[in-house]
Amino acid sequence: MKQFEVPSSYRSNLISAIKQKRKADDKLKKDFSPTLLDFGPVRFYLARHFGFCYGVENAINIAYKTIEENKGKRIFLLSEMIHNPQVNSDLTQRGVRFLHDTNGNELISLNTLTNEDIVMIPAFGTTLELEATIAAKGIQIEKYNTTCPFVEKVWNRSEQIANKGYSIVIHGKPKHEETRATFSHAAANTPTVIVNDMEESILLGKIILGELPSTDFEKIFVGRYSPGFDIQKDLTKIGVVNQTTQLATDTQAISDYLKKVIVQKYGAENIQAHFADTRDTLCYATNDNQSAVIGLLETPADLAIVMGGKNSSNSSHLVELCEQKLPTYFIDDANKIISKEEILKTNWKNKETKVVSNYLPNKPVADILMTSGASCPDTVVEASIYKIASFYKVEGKLEQFLNQWTVTE
Repeated sequence: MKQFEVPSSYRSNLISAIKQKRKADDKLKKDFSPTLLDFGPVRFYLARHFGFCYGVENAINIAYKTIEENKGKRIFLLSEMIHNPQVNSDLTQRGVRFLHDTNGNELISLNTLTNEDIVMIPAFGTTLELEATIAAKGIQIEKYNTTCPFVEKVWNRSEQIANKGYSIVIHGKPKHEETRATFSHAAANTPTVIVNDMEESILLGKIILGELPSTDFEKIFVGRYSPGFDIQKDLTKIGVVNQTTQLATDTQAISDYLKKVIVQKYGAENIQAHFADTRDTLCYATNDNQSAVIGLLETPADLAIVMGGKNSSNSSHLVELCEQKLPTYFIDDANKIISKEEILKTNWKNKETKVVSNYLPNKPVADILMTSGASCPDTVVEASIYKIASFYKVEGKLEQFLNQWTVTE
């Protein structure tokens, strides 16, 4: 896989050494057991896969190269390039400005742009409508496109099945930038609707089966279906694609459920004529990180710490998985680990933060599970390990672990 130039400030020598050694020992990525860093009074278990994915590194590489090659010019991003506060703050400090917030609200009027400006598309992609608006100003927006290749894969798969007459059902968070972009691309080719979760998918299934009136479709999915959507015609042939950072198991469950609905209505012998196989749209990094957390959770521990931006969908899902098993703390920076007694955690559902006391166990050895989202720099993970290790006066062992995990030629 292609290697990208990522600023050293996002890299951790320790985490890089661990990842390289694990990769060398497990080329087929079948071992999802965690990596143990035993400091004595505190033990950290790191997920097999975590941190920057291919799409994020690609976006960072393009963004920093664009800044370097366009000194003196105004540089904008349509919205946050990725959902990570450190990366977005660094880009802002380098002069990059965001045109929209994560909900699509305008921060800077598009009317102020000129054809001399540089505008970058974020890793989530953007809508065809917004892209056309920017291009109409004479700005070469396609030249500075950081859209994740795996997001584009979803768009391409959607177009393929659209050309065969299928409508698209998108499993995604309706307000998320990626879902809005995927909806725009899919709806340009075929009738499209967004479902947020299994509950909404079940309602859609009942509409398909005629168990709910078609008028309920307009109420339930208001603002989330393409113009002119015909309930009677456009739900007879469907394919499910997803926001790439959703829980893979959730998307698969939704796809399996809707497939059963289609079988119930049209018969198993006619399934291929009414339901498209689209499981290849699931992102490899999302799968790897989620599988690694499932493997991580097999280790008995006192708590889990998940690092990532509060708006990061893939990070939130890792928190969701961990919370099912043990106390979990979602943070975006090592500074949120206030002391041995207090930590500032984010609620992954409503994004609210609160200080939690006595999060570390009062016992001879504390066992902590750790992972991070696909847009979280490894330096945040290392800094969090160092911070907690310092509470036990064992932070000096970090150098020992670096020597232990460094791959020798």
